[in-house]
Amino acid sequence: MAKGGDGKVVPLARKGGKCPVCQSPSQSAYHPFCSQRCADVDLGRWLKGSYRIPGEPADLADDGIPDDRNDDPDGRE
Repeated sequence: MAKGGDGKVVPLARKGGKCPVCQSPSQSAYHPFCSQRCADVDLGRWLKGSYRIPGEPADLADDGIPDDRNDDPDGRE
């Protein structure tokens, strides 16, 4: 958002781009996608884990929470 000459906040203009899923021109209603379908396809890819950064797996405790806590139940070292 930017301020116009009269002090009112106006949205920034978006440059036209291509949909990251199908490469069609993006639509402002679904930006950066061209349609709700492509937005849903992208969400599904995130939820399935298709967008991962390669690296070492995180150390997870049995409960799935990263094990960066100390073993003292009172929280003292």
